[in-house]
Amino acid sequence: MAEALGIVSSVITVIDLSVKVDSQCSEYYTNVKNAQEDIKRLQSEVQELKAILENVHSICNDSNGVRLQDPQGLRKGVEDCQEHLCQLEAKLVPRGKNKLMSRYGIRALRWPFKSNEVDSIIEKLGNCKDNISFSLRVNQEVQTLNSHQKFVLDKLRPADNAAFDSHDEEHNARCYQGTRAELLRRIYSWSRDRSSDRIFWLNGKAGTGKSTISRTVAQNFADKGELGASFFFKRGEGDRGHAGMFFATIVTQLVQKLPSLAPHVRDAIEADPEISGKALWQQFDALVLQPLKKIRIDPQKSCSIVIVVDALDECDREEDVETIIRLFSQVMYVASPRVRFFLTSRPEHPIRLNFENIHRQRARLNLHQISESILKADISLFLEHKLAVIREDYNKSVTQSQQLRADWPGHEVVQNLAGMTIPSFIFATTVCRFVNDRKCGQPKDQLAKVLKYQGRNQASKPDATYLPVLDQLLVGVTLSERTDLLEGFKQVVGSIVILASPLSATSLDRLLGVPEGTVDSRTDLLHSVLSIPSRPDHPIRLLHLSFRDFLTDTEKRETNPFWVDEKDTHKKLAIRCIELLSTGVNLKKDICNLRSLEKPRADIDKQTIDFHLPSEIQYACQYWVYHLKGSGSSIYDGDQVHNFLKCHFLHWLESLSLIERLRESVGMVESLMAIIDPVKGSEISKFLYDAKRFILSYYSIIDSSPLQLYSSALIFAPKESIIRNTFHNYTPGWILQEPNTDLEWNAAIQTLKGHGNLIHSIAFSADLKLLASASRDHTIKIWDATTGILQQTLEGHSGSVRSIAFSADSKLLASASRDHTIKIWDTAINKLQQTLKGHSDWVNSVAFSADSKLLASTSHDHTIKIWDAATGNLQQTLEGHSGSVRSVAFSADSKLLASASRDHTIKIWDIVTGTLQQTFERYSKWVNSIAFSTNSKLLASASDDHTIKIWDTATGTLQHTLEDHIGARNLSFDITNSILITDIGCFRLNVNSNIPLPSSSRAINSRSHLQGLSINESWVTWNDQNLLWLPPDFRPEIFTISHTGSKLAIGCPSGRVFIIGIDNPYNSIL
Repeated sequence: MAEALGIVSSVITVIDLSVKVDSQCSEYYTNVKNAQEDIKRLQSEVQELKAILENVHSICNDSNGVRLQDPQGLRKGVEDCQEHLCQLEAKLVPRGKNKLMSRYGIRALRWPFKSNEVDSIIEKLGNCKDNISFSLRVNQEVQTLNSHQKFVLDKLRPADNAAFDSHDEEHNARCYQGTRAELLRRIYSWSRDRSSDRIFWLNGKAGTGKSTISRTVAQNFADKGELGASFFFKRGEGDRGHAGMFFATIVTQLVQKLPSLAPHVRDAIEADPEISGKALWQQFDALVLQPLKKIRIDPQKSCSIVIVVDALDECDREEDVETIIRLFSQVMYVASPRVRFFLTSRPEHPIRLNFENIHRQRARLNLHQISESILKADISLFLEHKLAVIREDYNKSVTQSQQLRADWPGHEVVQNLAGMTIPSFIFATTVCRFVNDRKCGQPKDQLAKVLKYQGRNQASKPDATYLPVLDQLLVGVTLSERTDLLEGFKQVVGSIVILASPLSATSLDRLLGVPEGTVDSRTDLLHSVLSIPSRPDHPIRLLHLSFRDFLTDTEKRETNPFWVDEKDTHKKLAIRCIELLSTGVNLKKDICNLRSLEKPRADIDKQTIDFHLPSEIQYACQYWVYHLKGSGSSIYDGDQVHNFLKCHFLHWLESLSLIERLRESVGMVESLMAIIDPVKGSEISKFLYDAKRFILSYYSIIDSSPLQLYSSALIFAPKESIIRNTFHNYTPGWILQEPNTDLEWNAAIQTLKGHGNLIHSIAFSADLKLLASASRDHTIKIWDATTGILQQTLEGHSGSVRSIAFSADSKLLASASRDHTIKIWDTAINKLQQTLKGHSDWVNSVAFSADSKLLASTSHDHTIKIWDAATGNLQQTLEGHSGSVRSVAFSADSKLLASASRDHTIKIWDIVTGTLQQTFERYSKWVNSIAFSTNSKLLASASDDHTIKIWDTATGTLQHTLEDHIGARNLSFDITNSILITDIGCFRLNVNSNIPLPSSSRAINSRSHLQGLSINESWVTWNDQNLLWLPPDFRPEIFTISHTGSKLAIGCPSGRVFIIGIDNPYNSIL
């Protein structure tokens, strides 16, 4: 501000000077006739300079307090300008008067400059003008970037306290000086080496110091200006325990480090305001990868930007960890800035496998491979330092007679402690905290308690770490007191270690329903294992996750008196959450007293929300389902959960919307649906199904304006909606006539729009999470099968996409096209992995083997090709058909391959040898589709002659012939092999019959055997009964039924896809 005020003063002076010079020039122009052109040129330059200076003055006096970005450059330009104008003004003052002319009233002026002198003056003033303009441009560009930064920071919500330098991480340890020297040298060497791998993975067992190392290297990179972002996962810490806000948190830090990213991130947010809630790969691509590719940094000036991610194993979903690792590998495509990732985790099997998949892009260091001598030396150095500080602090607080000796505890004791510690640094840290806890006793006595465990079985480091802390709680108590103490411990501390997100002592008292101060008293002697703040409204946290592991270890149930029953604690917390939400007015309509149904959530300040929804209520809203699921309990009609939902479902959604957690509501409802008692839960099942449809239908308006729950959402729901009828009394009285809505929910859960032409193929992933559709428009679209949200459009084929198939593990998608190629896509990040070339004509069909290792393709060129799905290498080409090969299928044991052709035959091949085993011929027209049973003993085939045939794969004999009258295209068996699932319905088979049924004499009318969901011309049917009439625009070009028979996906000629779902084979269609 002082800098700006100084410039303002100088600018005003120079503006006044420019006015004087302008006025002088005007006088000369009027009175001097032989230099008017030079005068006009100089005056014009001075006026332009004055306009620029007035702009500077306006910026400096901006009421918003704009901070100048180049004050030194601007000051220099203004000072130079002042100097030149002062000289100019002095020379323009008239030097003498002609007495004769003055006598007659004529003012005599003579222009003081030659033409070349005017050129020189104009050049100097022009330089001043350019320098000032440049400083203004710098200021404007930076202010523009700042506005982009502010937009991004306002729109993206990061996870609280996830960065290494957050308040919660402030007092957590860094590596003590002199320790971990070789390890840190290797990490810093990696970060400086431009040719090194982009990812450095440090792994080690619990308590080996990974997080301490992460904080140390993050601080080092930050000090050198090389830290791009950091995220410290921590289980049980709310948003730090999952990946939902991971990329939003990373991006908010990156745009502060690299301001030039901000406009590109802003573009992504404006293009998709909901991007931070989308799939991880979408967030990464839109918010991180594409913006990084778009910024321009001189490669010669570009240094590495390191992103530090700690404790990946504490992210709650393995699938998210896998996705994050694979996404990070994509930064190899960003040349500048050179982004690197430093990652830590425990060496858990799934994580190891994921890092193996990107082994060419990552460096790896195992902490357990560091020699014991180096570890012991580091731990000894740490202990000597910490215990010396404890000794000095203690001696300052007591009389000389009570002081510890100068060399306490002594070299031998330190070495013994170090021996007990290896390889766990957490033991050393916990011991030091315990020894320093004066509430528990004097340092000397505390240390003696620890050393008592030295001779015990050292196979259990957690025992030696935590039992000294906990055993002291039982000293001097009676048997009855012991029982009460342990029960209180399990209630309070057990809850703390099981909580999904930490709570303060005050909030936890309220959540548990215990007297105020109970949590404080129960945790008073546990400062060495819990982070207990001095203020009761700040959250209590675990110092290390290994304490939770120790308390909940099922193998210690009989030996550890402090053992916490995880399921029982979840159950008690779930009950308390529901009781708290059901009490009084903790949940009610318009909980924040807005009195305005249309008020947007964005206009409600956080203080208002937090006042009406305190921490324990917010926690209960977010996590009661999590705890219920963790308890292993079932729910049923009329129970506590059902009664709560019937009373407070809308209030709960309103609160979730207010705390910006509505996006989690569908998942919570689905979790509840998964634990319904199948015998006693028919009513709650209907309620939850209706609740899910209600949320999906009105999510957008509820999320933006929560109180629209009680107006728009209710009155536009179907007339027989359970939610509408249960809460109908909440509709506003001013609605005199409600709209005439449908009677029930439409059978289509979602209608998916996006393709620009005919759809050729649709397929569900094996886990039923995704639906893929392939079109004549040359694209494949990936949809979320639950919400119907488009995940990605895959582009790359130059011809119509004829066939698609998911791998058995749902990780890969293969597509076959008329462009003669097959493409393999990674479904986690929706990126092209391989393009397979070899066919000389259209590729008609693709299929993965059951183990996802092989991919088979068929073509118009009469061949079948078998490829290695991982490498894309061609393994075999099978020849023998005399016509286009339409379909291919692997047996469940991956030993056989079947192919169906326009030559009216099916062939069975041995995959290993590539030899032809069988040829089935009883078709009069093309064979379109084939499928093996799950035990590989049967093969089903469908033909254009409107029959489905079931074959014995061992003998080649025909078992059944089904006359379908329509022409099935997609076939699969259920897990029992007793039902054949097709795109025209499900057929029950007589699997116990060994008698072949020749088509000529034992053909079966397929309609009489049709089971479950199907389509018959313009109707969706259930068990061959018409259920839902399809309008002409919704009639299928192609359709498929999921392998469970629970979902039907229909591809329309218009390019739309829609999904119909059913709950089970005994209920009507949904």
